[in-house]
Amino acid sequence: MTQWRTYAGAATLVAAVCLSGTPTGQASAADDRGQLVTIDRYVSRKSTAPSMAGQTSATFVRERARLSTIAAGAPLGDRVVLFVHGAGTPAEVAFDVPHPDYSWMTFLADAGYDAFAMDVTGYGRSTRPAVMNDPCNLTAAQQATFTPPLVAAPCTPSSTQHATTIASDWDDVGAVVDYVRALRRVDKVSLIGWSLGGTRSMGYAATHLDTVHKLIELAPAYGRTAPSTPPATNPADGAPFNTQSRDEFIANWDRQVGCTGQYEPEVKDAVWSAMLASDPVGATWGSGVRRAPNTTSWGWNQAAAARITIPVFLVAGVHDKQVAPERVRDLYADLTGTTEKVFVDLGCSSHNAMWEKNRLVLFRASLEWLRQTSVNGTKQGMLSLGY
Repeated sequence: MTQWRTYAGAATLVAAVCLSGTPTGQASAADDRGQLVTIDRYVSRKSTAPSMAGQTSATFVRERARLSTIAAGAPLGDRVVLFVHGAGTPAEVAFDVPHPDYSWMTFLADAGYDAFAMDVTGYGRSTRPAVMNDPCNLTAAQQATFTPPLVAAPCTPSSTQHATTIASDWDDVGAVVDYVRALRRVDKVSLIGWSLGGTRSMGYAATHLDTVHKLIELAPAYGRTAPSTPPATNPADGAPFNTQSRDEFIANWDRQVGCTGQYEPEVKDAVWSAMLASDPVGATWGSGVRRAPNTTSWGWNQAAAARITIPVFLVAGVHDKQVAPERVRDLYADLTGTTEKVFVDLGCSSHNAMWEKNRLVLFRASLEWLRQTSVNGTKQGMLSLGY
């Protein structure tokens, strides 16, 4: 593994590079242009998250690509994508799960795309606000799931407001978009969002259409009548963060199983192991939990959706009980500013479609959208796939 430090504008970057099959990272580009490269970076800037405003924050960014794709001087054009995660699972777990043929990032990298994924503040390997290190800042109900000496429940919180806001998340997305654009010398990147990552990516795109090429959204969170402005108390009152145990994670997934063989049992173990690896502090709490900030949200509503004028591909798993498919259909209807839009009803799939048996249907459709702005040859309309 090789490491280096470089500077881009005001952002400091620390990166580690791995060439698959070459642990030392010493293979030459001439010999290994077909090798898959994984580069982990930290983009540093002043945070706007309310729980750590003004402090230095490092945003974790993973890149997966073929060495030939990112060789010096190679023209990338519209072949740069950035994955944005949802409300609980960090990006490298959501989109690069370490299980054979389950990495969405690898699928696109193998097809010649330069695939990036980022963790916003408080997730995965990005900086976590200090308030997230204190289990007393959980709700009383979540405190009660732990035992002394970690928590002598109930204990008094040191903070009683959400750790982050959607605006600070948009700032994180914008910083990474600008970094990637400069790094790969492209004007625009395509964004791929999941769940609350829909609010993060599409809400950002609605005001930065000059930097976003296309949108792909799996189960995007959307509130047609959500307020356009921040609440009077911002961040909102409430626990700064939350946790999820392995049992809670599996129970939430299993309640969304609606067909035989929807997911392979060993996948949940691979995902959960990666989840704990991304949160070494949470891994020591009780039997191990993943931590995520609570985020005050606003601004991603019907008026904002109407401002989107770029191509949008939406996907809803038929068995999703976290983001109702009807809400995604509402979003499709409210995207009145673009004629290039497709909604896919994905059969035998839950909120976690990228970890289930129809994942390759999803991956292939996303690749077609990136390449041709169509799904099964359709550029506008509603389709059912995976049935």
